[in-house]
Amino acid sequence: MKYFVLVPDGAGDYPIEKLGGKTVLEAADMKNINTLASKSRIGTVKTIPDGVAPGSDAANLSVMGYDPRIYLTGRSPLEAVSIGIDMSDTDVALRTNVITLEGEGAYEDLIIKDHSSGDISTEEADRLIQAVNEAFADENIKFYTGVSYRHCLIVHNGSTEYKLTPPHDVLGKRVGDNLPQGEGVQFITDMMKKSYEILNNHPVNIARREKGLNPANAIWIWGQGKKPRLSSFSAKYHLDGSVISAVDLIKGIGLCAGLDSIDVPGATATLHTNYEGKADAAIEEFRKGKQFVYMHLEGPDECGHQGDTEDKLESLRLIDERIFAPVYDYLKSCGDDFRILIVPDHRTPIALRTHSSEPVPFVLYDSRYEEPVDTAKQFNEKAGEESGMHFLSGFEMADFFFTDK
Repeated sequence: MKYFVLVPDGAGDYPIEKLGGKTVLEAADMKNINTLASKSRIGTVKTIPDGVAPGSDAANLSVMGYDPRIYLTGRSPLEAVSIGIDMSDTDVALRTNVITLEGEGAYEDLIIKDHSSGDISTEEADRLIQAVNEAFADENIKFYTGVSYRHCLIVHNGSTEYKLTPPHDVLGKRVGDNLPQGEGVQFITDMMKKSYEILNNHPVNIARREKGLNPANAIWIWGQGKKPRLSSFSAKYHLDGSVISAVDLIKGIGLCAGLDSIDVPGATATLHTNYEGKADAAIEEFRKGKQFVYMHLEGPDECGHQGDTEDKLESLRLIDERIFAPVYDYLKSCGDDFRILIVPDHRTPIALRTHSSEPVPFVLYDSRYEEPVDTAKQFNEKAGEESGMHFLSGFEMADFFFTDK
């Protein structure tokens, strides 16, 4: 038996007026996925437990079979594993975005325009992180370059008790209303503030402005946590598998769970990525004998954060045509029984431009037990809600998917 999990990050949404009251999933051109849905089980799943912030860390842990209330120690530590940082038990990792601030006057009065600095390249961001590291690093503090706008700060003997706000939650908001809070947090605030002075007129950002791109003119620190301790995926489900993603968080979850993480040349965490390369990588993993592949696509989430309906629709069309279709065709041709799960990790509604906690729809297909074709069954929120099949947690759905039921 082969198992394929396809996660279009943040694909869930709310009804949108300009789409005639449909959600993005209802309006998207996903003919291949919806054909599969018509002969599959569909429903909804609550991937974010009550009381847990609706982040991709909690959601993807949940979908992969781990209760976030037990296993989530913070987002950045999972990313640190992917980057290759060897954390001690007393180290604290913190996500460090390079972001775009706009406006004039005092730092506190600037506006948080873009959490991703226009999806800045890793090469550009690395030069900025080096500048930040030169300014702030000491025996207890060091910054590490990650991918695109996502980077990492390690604080030796640090605290996780601060209240730190994700920048994608406060787009369009004033900096001063969203600064770090908590005892001993001032050093983080000071670095964020000073970084604007260092980066605003950095040569990388001068060049970006000349090209009409958003400058990465400040850092924003959040997502703190300590060294993660996930139990073995293979011990739990008796499967050997791989994760395929351009996002350090997902790679880190996979590595911590004892799975392989596959790097795909040209893969990005945006609409513009190497779709064919990711599909080929999934197929190759199955050919090599892997029983399970977890494919994560960040594009819909990034489009949701940018409030871009058209690009979110396009990201789903491309995932359907250039990721799902070839992998499905391979699985049909290889002669083995297989199961497919298609599920967003969470919603990233266009109207909010950040994550939300409502249940998301899923498609669950088993090649041994095709359901009678019903074209009313589609991969979207409305059809899922009307299906009558609802999981109260992502890890319960994973247990169902990975066992012979």
